[in-house]
Amino acid sequence: MEPKYKRILLKLSGESLMGHQGYGIDPERLNEYASQIAEIVKQGVEVGIVIGGGNIFRGLQGASKGFNRVKGDQMGMLATTINSLALSSALEAIGQKAKVFTAINMHPIGEHYSSHRAIEALENGSVAIMAGGTGNPFFTTDTGAALRGIEIAADAMFKGTRIDGVYTADPEKDPTATKFDKISYDEVLARGLRVMDLTATALCKENGLPIVVFDMDTVGNLKKVIAGEPIGTFVY
Repeated sequence: MEPKYKRILLKLSGESLMGHQGYGIDPERLNEYASQIAEIVKQGVEVGIVIGGGNIFRGLQGASKGFNRVKGDQMGMLATTINSLALSSALEAIGQKAKVFTAINMHPIGEHYSSHRAIEALENGSVAIMAGGTGNPFFTTDTGAALRGIEIAADAMFKGTRIDGVYTADPEKDPTATKFDKISYDEVLARGLRVMDLTATALCKENGLPIVVFDMDTVGNLKKVIAGEPIGTFVY
């Protein structure tokens, strides 16, 4: 099927990279992600990526254990950079060009992020992996993904998670939870649904960036959702 989108921002969860391990990066999951991403790039889709760092370190959890919040968030930014390097390495191993951009200057680990350089990379057929969140503490990688999606003028943000969409409640805890095929930003905010944090949702709403929430851990789903198959939830 032909892709419905020309340029996307793919938000991946750090937790998903753990695969069946309790921590770190599962090489099998990493390679599954890389091959799914390379497949849609071959179809002509320009892909920007933001990955969380929860498989390595979460600033908020660190703060609850006594870490200084600013330093904890900075540790989280470094965790996202480790994941970004791993994904770029997995993509390059299968012949897909990839470039890591970092929100704070980390030469030579990655190029200091600018939207101009990221768009240039996308137009040249590279996957642009944008690490380090927004570069500031107190902002999540969801907010970082919303910001980057807007900056690179993506058609939509695709939030790949373990769950296949947005539900009335957490389906892992509540068996009566029902899934939405479509839901407005306003309803997400009014119902207090944890699609993303409030800042990220508000940013997407203000800038008209639709969000598609889908299950990235099922191989083949990325290609389906890019073709417009209704397997996730469309937030508009």
